[in-house]
Amino acid sequence: MPLLLLLETATTVCSVALARDGKLLSIRETSEKNSHAAVITLFIDEVIKEAGITMNEIDAVAVSEGPGSYTGLRIGVATAKGLCYALDKPMIAVGTLDAMAAGISCKLQVANCKLQLTTYNLQLAIPLIDARRMEVYSAVFDAAGTMIREIRAEIIDEHSFAEYLGEHAVIFAGDGALKCKPLFENHPNVLFLDDFAPSAAYMIPLAEGKFKENKFEDLAYFEPHYLKEFVAGLPRVKGLR
Repeated sequence: MPLLLLLETATTVCSVALARDGKLLSIRETSEKNSHAAVITLFIDEVIKEAGITMNEIDAVAVSEGPGSYTGLRIGVATAKGLCYALDKPMIAVGTLDAMAAGISCKLQVANCKLQLTTYNLQLAIPLIDARRMEVYSAVFDAAGTMIREIRAEIIDEHSFAEYLGEHAVIFAGDGALKCKPLFENHPNVLFLDDFAPSAAYMIPLAEGKFKENKFEDLAYFEPHYLKEFVAGLPRVKGLR
């Protein structure tokens, strides 16, 4: 069974985990803004040392592929590619929203709150990532973790997700969920997971599944799933304008 190094940098969270046989061995993470470049290699070193292994022992590196922060994704993917080139290991890409949906399911099981939501049996998970202004990156997943509506960059308003809210129990999670809360927090079919954040730990089952199926990325051509074009702002450092 594989020994996987997992990197999650698509949002404000920087998370690094090590897993063997689907079980978490070690994890380091922080939600400190703009810290990814400063801490990711330190976190990698710490999880490796805590597990008592060497870098050469890992079987693959899994990285969150987006959508999410342009800078965060670039840092994670560049780090993963560098490790894979140096160690001659394969790279696995895991969708950020897919991993978040897996994490939502895990959180609900731990909280044992599934039956307390509504009388509906069918539940849907909607992970949301803040894309600035009133826009979010989102997708819709069923209770089995299957994506039933594609990933979109969308502006949240009172009509958002209307086709799901009337007939399903819907769970919103992620930093983008804050944009839904003023509109839907009193809806009888809606649950908000307020303490939810992306984590490399949620990538484990998805990454392991891809490893077993030999679904590896081409290191030379792989690019993160940005979803939107990157637009550079004016530099704020004096003299660079």
